[in-house]
Amino acid sequence: MRIRSLFAVLVLAVLSLVSAGNQIYAQEPVKVTLETMNDPSFGQAASLPRTWWLDDNTAIIYDVRKPDSLRVLERLDPTTGKRSPLLNWSVASTSFAKLFTEGKPPRLSPVPSAFTHSGKCGLYVINGDIFVLDIPNATFIRLTNTPEEEKSAEFSPDGTKIAFVRGKNLFACDIATKKEWQLTSDGSETILNGTLSWVYWEEIFGRRDIGYWWSGDSKAIAYLQTDESEVSIQHYVNIDPWTPTVRTQRYPKVGEKNPAVRVGVIELGAQQTTWASVDRGSYEYVIRVGWLPDNKRLFVETENRLQTQLDLYFVDRQSGNAQFVLKDTDEGWMNMSEDLYFLKDGKHFLMASERDGYDHLYRFSMKGELVNQITKGDWAMCSSGGGAFWIKRAVTGIDEDGEWVYFTSLEKSSVERHLYRVRFDGKKMERLTTGDGTHSITMSPDAKFYFDRFSTISTPPSLTLCDTKGKVKMTLATPEYGGFNKFGIQYAEIVWIPARDGFKLPASITKPRDFDLTKKYPVIVEVYGGPSAPTVSNSFQYGAVWDNVLGNNGYICAKIDNRAATAISKKLENLLLNRSPGEIELNDLVDGVRWLKQLPYVDPDRIGLTGWSGGGTNTVLGMTRSTEFKAGIAGGTVTDFRFYDSKWGEAVMKTEKENLKGFEENSLLKYAKDLHGRLLLIHGSHDDNVHIQNIWRFINELIKANKLFELMVYPLRGHGVGDPAGSRHLRNLELDFWKRNL
Repeated sequence: MRIRSLFAVLVLAVLSLVSAGNQIYAQEPVKVTLETMNDPSFGQAASLPRTWWLDDNTAIIYDVRKPDSLRVLERLDPTTGKRSPLLNWSVASTSFAKLFTEGKPPRLSPVPSAFTHSGKCGLYVINGDIFVLDIPNATFIRLTNTPEEEKSAEFSPDGTKIAFVRGKNLFACDIATKKEWQLTSDGSETILNGTLSWVYWEEIFGRRDIGYWWSGDSKAIAYLQTDESEVSIQHYVNIDPWTPTVRTQRYPKVGEKNPAVRVGVIELGAQQTTWASVDRGSYEYVIRVGWLPDNKRLFVETENRLQTQLDLYFVDRQSGNAQFVLKDTDEGWMNMSEDLYFLKDGKHFLMASERDGYDHLYRFSMKGELVNQITKGDWAMCSSGGGAFWIKRAVTGIDEDGEWVYFTSLEKSSVERHLYRVRFDGKKMERLTTGDGTHSITMSPDAKFYFDRFSTISTPPSLTLCDTKGKVKMTLATPEYGGFNKFGIQYAEIVWIPARDGFKLPASITKPRDFDLTKKYPVIVEVYGGPSAPTVSNSFQYGAVWDNVLGNNGYICAKIDNRAATAISKKLENLLLNRSPGEIELNDLVDGVRWLKQLPYVDPDRIGLTGWSGGGTNTVLGMTRSTEFKAGIAGGTVTDFRFYDSKWGEAVMKTEKENLKGFEENSLLKYAKDLHGRLLLIHGSHDDNVHIQNIWRFINELIKANKLFELMVYPLRGHGVGDPAGSRHLRNLELDFWKRNL
């Protein structure tokens, strides 16, 4: 009995220890480290079902949260909530494999790169060849099998054809018959048809190769023809295998020759392009092209070299004759916007403008006469989410019968995104989304339903289907914390810091998990700072994982947006005109840091500054033109806007002809001699966005001034060190630097 009793006691003791251990584990999650920050469980918080609206106002859904074996393309009827399988993937993949009789088929994603508007076909470009998936029949069709690469493929509106670019020429192909039309023949190294030069791809179309546009009747294509022959050439030296080779890039720098661009229209089966008769001497950039609802005309938007004037033209499809419609101007520069919509009544169009200092929507007659301003107030419309931040697209839907426009804006808060609607006449504006946070909206073609991707700074994204009264019809995904709970990730707190003139700067602070109010902590401030490029947002931040790695090593992480970066207004953006990087960015950054230094738990002598791209520029600005920082890490840094591309660099700084004094006074090269603190410079040797020339020139000035610094060049990497090995090394490098210098 004594033995049995003792055994029972031991069992109870072990169970108690296990129970206690479980409680401790529940209370004390494991800490995220450099070794665990890429744990797959973090991806669970980022995963939401993918959605596509179709012309019949149903939607396609692909739920990536399900196990691979259970994932299937589904069709959702928003009126009934019914979900039904769209495709038998097993049959489809077998069909694909049969196209490769002489070897193993390439890897195939169950999700096409694009769908037809009806949802009946999916598009694939695999190893430079084009395939179409017939969804109802679960069969694949191979459209091209050539040694040359096909790219920029796109379905026609009726879903029966595909256009694409091969060898700098534009082609189209009938899916059913595989009949191919070569639409242009003069493509070359410097003549591009339907595909974009680097500066158009990057700055004007937001890293999308959008160089042609199908007519609504699927019988003609408008396209850009680009002549790059006078654009300067950049060089990148390869290091493999033994004797270096050189890769080149056409890249127009500030003040240099831009690519020459014109707009043409070609009918399928025709041999000749009809060129738009817009005077090529009247513009520098073609920034948007598209078709009017009647398919008889297309619109063309152009800008002058200084980007202070936008002109809108209507171009006749048959003759190419161009009709000037309206002009929009800005004292600073015109931002890229896709908010231009032609109404079915054939009498009006809606267009965004920043003419009153804020991004708002206006209604015009087809003659370009202003009918009325639709949205107004001391706030701006804003993009709903996704895509390049410098391409504005706020309108999410238009209900022409009800005369409602649906759009997203910053009306509630500059750190949030919400959905609104307003009548065409500007009356009855109301907010449809509720609560504090950020909503990313995609709306059905008839503007009756929308998908809402919602998150806050401490709540992972969810996905709901709503009607346009704001009522939730279906919840498709709830917040999934995954690794954020597993590793006890701490979330940032949003604060508002008063600048010297009282302006409230958005900022966020992430404290260590074991934060102790009685201790003094070093602070790492992250900055970006470009015009209308905020980093502080009441939305879920996946960068919190890295901030927590730093937090677990004893650092507080902070972000600060200067006033021009907030996206509140064009008035604030234009403060940077002719003087960037300069006092506007610097003074707000310094004010924010001095406020942080006054917090009782901050060590004012251990403040670090870091950023990439524009953030690298502002890091070097802070490290040379102030003494607030002990150490800094600058990556992908522009050190003088004369080294940067014409479109972005000239928007803010113009050219030396107009602003030589501004370039000279704000060049960071001038201030290298004033470097204060320890600086680590990081750059990719093959950065085709911010050329490494920026760093070489800055380093040379540091050497002249006998200033010590650290340098890391990542061979063959571009603007971001994105490969797994490079990313892992980068994070180790950064943490090591902070430990040694902060």
